[in-house]
Amino acid sequence: MSIIRPGRMKQNRVKQKVETQPASDADEGKKRRKTSSTPTIETLCACQVDWGNLHYDVILHIFQYLPLVDRACASSVCRTWNEVFHMPELWRRFEFELNQPATSYLKSTHPDLIQQIIKKHADHLQYVSFKVDSSTESAEAACDILSQLVNCSIKTLGLISTARPSFMNLSKSRFVSALTVVFVNSKSLSSIKIDDTPVDDPSLKVLVANNSDTLKLLKMSSCPHVSPAGILCVADQCYGLRELALNYYLLSDELLLALSSEKHVHLEHLRVNVVSENPGQTQFHSIKKSSWDALVRHSPKVSIVMYFFLYEEEFDSFFRDETPVTHIYFGRAVSKAMLGRIGINCPRLIELVVCANGLQPLDDELICIAERCKHLTAMGLGECEVSCSAFVKFVKICGRRLTQLSIMEEVLIPDQKYNLEQIHWEVSKYLGRVWFPDMMPTW
Repeated sequence: MSIIRPGRMKQNRVKQKVETQPASDADEGKKRRKTSSTPTIETLCACQVDWGNLHYDVILHIFQYLPLVDRACASSVCRTWNEVFHMPELWRRFEFELNQPATSYLKSTHPDLIQQIIKKHADHLQYVSFKVDSSTESAEAACDILSQLVNCSIKTLGLISTARPSFMNLSKSRFVSALTVVFVNSKSLSSIKIDDTPVDDPSLKVLVANNSDTLKLLKMSSCPHVSPAGILCVADQCYGLRELALNYYLLSDELLLALSSEKHVHLEHLRVNVVSENPGQTQFHSIKKSSWDALVRHSPKVSIVMYFFLYEEEFDSFFRDETPVTHIYFGRAVSKAMLGRIGINCPRLIELVVCANGLQPLDDELICIAERCKHLTAMGLGECEVSCSAFVKFVKICGRRLTQLSIMEEVLIPDQKYNLEQIHWEVSKYLGRVWFPDMMPTW
């Protein structure tokens, strides 16, 4: 047995004490430099292995943020990534882009990929849209794809022309034949956007027969082959309809009464495009006040949006009686008389946008709208004229409920009370926030 001398024990204690003292600043600096040095080859290799061993859910989440081309390239990295590339969750939402190189600068979905999707993922597709350019070839390609979706369970379908409505170039029979394939086989369509297409009444009946329990949104403006009877069929049988967008010529008292029947749930949005269907058309049918009232009684919170693309002489039939419209957009010039009617007969108005009026000041009309339209929160004025004093009074009446106010600087006419510099402060004071008129862009 060894003997520990007192001197050696004391020396050990001193050594232990020194070792347990905090490291000096110099030592800490050395340690930081050492830990921040370039990773070793072993560390980099370990990181690469980790990328290959990522969980399926993580890779799937990353793939969902990648553009389609990048996603396809990534699928060739390894077997795991390729398996994720073909997971059904990644193919529930897809947008077919069909463009012709000679007529469009946009890229098109590759034909080989389209065939792969139809072959392997058609039964996974749920949210599908087709974006086509102005060429007939692109619209025909869209119809070819629709015709092959026989094992689909689509919930959302959108047919969108990014330029001139190319679907209208197709024969009605070919388009309807392709569209009804989806209507018959999906059985769960809830949202459909088929603006500017040759859809017709018989195809709508097929839609209703197979999807009446699920359809909630139908947008079909500028569909000349659909009659009021066709849209009435949809309203009569699709009890879950929440949003409907159509042209004014399809709107009728019978349709509003159908949407107001007890068997219907409450409609949330009704969007109406008011466009001249025939050159030189000046007469439009009127909707009875009682029909509007029935709709609002049944659906008190319904928003009724009207987009006008008419000339001044074509407005005669509108807003002569109280109309429960909530949003009005004038895409062309509108008369003082029409704006005066809006102030008197549109008490539910929330938003008003006037593209142009001419050179007649709208002082009285604007103040009338402020006084009578108690729910107005948004206003936009383009090529119009309003005196600065009248505009300040308008803002003062509306107060802070005006959450959106877009007025071109050229609209405001200085008068004896306010100039353009003063109006900024007055309007900001009543709005409770800093406000400036919009400036006309210069190039």
